[in-house]
Amino acid sequence: MSERMVKCVKLGQELPGLKTPPVPGELGKKVYENVSQDAWNEFLEYFKMVINEYRLDLTSPTADQIFEQKIEEYFFSDNLTMPEGYIPPKES
Repeated sequence: MSERMVKCVKLGQELPGLKTPPVPGELGKKVYENVSQDAWNEFLEYFKMVINEYRLDLTSPTADQIFEQKIEEYFFSDNLTMPEGYIPPKES
């Protein structure tokens, strides 16, 4: 069976898509239909930084809300914001 391909909104290419929607509901469906596995992996790396910068408790409903907000920002808006005070790591 061949991989499901999507025109990735983030990377602008036809790439292998996700195997399942990453979150429930309309947002999960939107991501599933428009985001490649590669772009999703990049988002997860970005979200790890968000978790650390905001010191999120992943068991809290607030973390779920921020996760969904960041998905929308990262893939479907031009308003991606870094956490206040974020300093990118220095290249080694």
